[in-house]
Amino acid sequence: MARAAVPRRLGGRLRWKPARLTDRRVESQVARTLVFEVPDWPGHLAGQHVDVRLTAEDGYSTQRSYSLASAADGEHVELTVQRVDDGEVSPYLTEDLAVGDVVELRGPVGGWFVWRPEQKEPILLVGGGSGLVPLMAMIRMRRAVGSRTPFRLVYSVRSPEHQLFVSELRLDDPGLDKTYLYSRSTPPQWPRPPGRFTASDLSSAGWPPDFEPTCYVCGSTGFVETAAGLLVALGHHPARIRTERFGPSQ
Repeated sequence: MARAAVPRRLGGRLRWKPARLTDRRVESQVARTLVFEVPDWPGHLAGQHVDVRLTAEDGYSTQRSYSLASAADGEHVELTVQRVDDGEVSPYLTEDLAVGDVVELRGPVGGWFVWRPEQKEPILLVGGGSGLVPLMAMIRMRRAVGSRTPFRLVYSVRSPEHQLFVSELRLDDPGLDKTYLYSRSTPPQWPRPPGRFTASDLSSAGWPPDFEPTCYVCGSTGFVETAAGLLVALGHHPARIRTERFGPSQ
């Protein structure tokens, strides 16, 4: 049973911690969920991220930032990593890192793009591709603490083969409405043709602006800028739109 996070103060000094891989799960053709055991993990908020550092035998070191996919669960941390074929780190994490191997983590990081269980306003989650990962942490945290805050998820992805967390999102989760949009190919007999999401999609699947929801938008820079702009055009106040974007280099 996941426990609510009691993170250290956001301004505290972060140190690198050894993290041992204890499990890995296939999430899609190109994504894997990595489960790490991190001794003395301070807990985290849904939406935060960590830095991951890899060090080679010759001393060469490199690091990347990844969103936390899990609700707080003691010393266990989950990252869902999507492989970028020409990337330096993600191919190693998704294909080569083996159970028992150790990397270094630093975090949790971030205090703006987070959902806290004490929030009572409606929540709109808008994710593009692997931008679903921190939003999934929010969904899992909501479930873990038994929150009744109403959530709506709008998830845009290239094709069914690229979807993340398929089995889990099929589960009945009262108070969580889910809408899937496919940009390139759809499941058979899908009612909406493939294409980029529109203001109409966000209007029909999201919350009316007068409900004053907090909107969390995560994805590539282009996706985030488009979604945030459409939400503002629909009447959502910019101060209620929180964004997180990722770059192409992993």
